[in-house]
Amino acid sequence: MKKEDIFERYSRQIFIEEIGMEGQKKILSAKVLVVGAGGLGSPVVQYLAAAGIGTLAVADFDHVEIHNLNRQIIHNENSVGTLKTKSAGLFVQNLNHQVNYIGIEEKIDPDNVEEILRPYDVIVDGSDNFSTRYLVNDTCVKLGKTLIYGSISGFSGQIAIFNHKGSKNLRDIFPEPPFDEDLPDCDSLGVLGALPGIIGSMMALQTLKVVAGLPVKPNQITLMDTLDWRFQTLDF
Repeated sequence: MKKEDIFERYSRQIFIEEIGMEGQKKILSAKVLVVGAGGLGSPVVQYLAAAGIGTLAVADFDHVEIHNLNRQIIHNENSVGTLKTKSAGLFVQNLNHQVNYIGIEEKIDPDNVEEILRPYDVIVDGSDNFSTRYLVNDTCVKLGKTLIYGSISGFSGQIAIFNHKGSKNLRDIFPEPPFDEDLPDCDSLGVLGALPGIIGSMMALQTLKVVAGLPVKPNQITLMDTLDWRFQTLDF
């Protein structure tokens, strides 16, 4: 893009003193991987594409189902039955065709995780199970990748930045994952679509701050109870 085209499209970001044209150039050159194109991944993809992330990859092996649509806002009724990565790609193309979108139609596992994560500057984890979260976390530590972490349950959510320039990671606050089968999920508890929208938007904001080189606060986790509307930040 020409400089004048960049300014015209992203002027409301460039007007922010802490970002400016130099910060926008960093956003345009950044490579970000979003793990999961579901409730958390949807607002992350939406806002990163809108901001002009240079390369935006999405890893998901699932298909869109009708019950996804109350919260997975990058998909629509015409997407039902299609791969989430393809639906996400169509959304990105329609919103910002200048973003280099990469769909990774694979389930992340110990055999492919390093190959999938290695090309990207920042990893955003929107997965919905603990085995994937810990696998992604451990691989980010091994590869030296910053990890933007978020999770939701019921009316509650949490967000943190892990392994940023050598900071602490998921295992420093939760050393071992619980057994997935012992925990309820969205299929059993339900979820209001606005909750992953809130947490996912915060994850997108933290991602943009990281890639633009703005100060962030690692070694913290923010806990949100949106039923009683209480927010708490804990250092660890």
